[in-house]
Amino acid sequence: MRAFALQEWWHQMGGVCEVFHPLENSFWGYKAGCQLYNIIQKKLPLLHHTYFHFLEFASLHRHPSLILGAKKFIRKYKAFSPDIIVSTHAHLNHGFFELTKKPIMQSSKFAVFCGELADGQGFSRHWINPRNDLFVSPFHEGYLAAINRGMPKEKTLVAGPLLRRPFYAQQTKFDRFNVMEEFGLDAEKPIFLLGTGANGVNHHLPVIEAIINHKIDCQILALCGKNQKTFNEIEKLSMSVCKRILPFRRLDGSAMVKLLKVSNWMLARPGAGLTTEAIVTGCPVIFDLSGGTMPQEKNNLNFWKKRSGNLITSKSPLELIKIIESKTEVPRLDIPLDSSPQLLLRALSRLIDK
Repeated sequence: MRAFALQEWWHQMGGVCEVFHPLENSFWGYKAGCQLYNIIQKKLPLLHHTYFHFLEFASLHRHPSLILGAKKFIRKYKAFSPDIIVSTHAHLNHGFFELTKKPIMQSSKFAVFCGELADGQGFSRHWINPRNDLFVSPFHEGYLAAINRGMPKEKTLVAGPLLRRPFYAQQTKFDRFNVMEEFGLDAEKPIFLLGTGANGVNHHLPVIEAIINHKIDCQILALCGKNQKTFNEIEKLSMSVCKRILPFRRLDGSAMVKLLKVSNWMLARPGAGLTTEAIVTGCPVIFDLSGGTMPQEKNNLNFWKKRSGNLITSKSPLELIKIIESKTEVPRLDIPLDSSPQLLLRALSRLIDK
């Protein structure tokens, strides 16, 4: 998400850029590892503690000699010949960085944008490489995490979140009445938003069924992402009940802003991307911890609890029903954005000009 958001902003500045996924596209084994991560997230997030700590100490991408599929990455690098590389993944900042410094290569600047919101058990040591030219964090908490792990202060920057363009224009363009009318929503009934990760992991159906069975009068917006099966099942279910239930496939930034700002709260796993979108739109969040918490998710929970002073979590549909029936106020954060990620864009431009 962050890589494609940066691509959009860079193009707007008149630059040329391309998004490349070295782990998925350089070696089939790395792609299999990414797929395993998705399976763990979907089936049993708690198991990711084992996978995460294996990757932390195995250091599979720490040295260039260990990078499998390096030739494919080098061919891609030489063909595009970038002035600067911006990494948005923890495992690209050491071995892949060293590959770009080989004598046969054109030297490029190398920056890292780390989307982690705060320090915690899931803040990977692989994010930090003092040899990189720049480390950027959205908030001060991530900046401190980097400094404490050895990143030089003069190479570390707090630049705010990196999101799609509509999130930066939301303050002037949002009209609640028009949004309610656009989606056919009733202003007299609460709106619950069910969030999903980029890979479509969610537990929407049991949650929706629990809400229906407990006769909770509300409207449900269900984000399905790439999960076509869940989308079809929710769409079918919505036709058989007297309740406004709207499933959505992948949404553009403008639609996502509208749904976040119109909802009473969102139920979602504490991933960095969706949590950041909730923070900048002021959407209250109930964090879905079904199946346990992944290490990286704990970083974002730490941030939310510190900044809001409160945290509401749900581990099952029944727990969620109790929260709804108790009429507990769901905490929110509201950290406004600038008109663009200008601090990041300027810093990258300065690196290129050095």
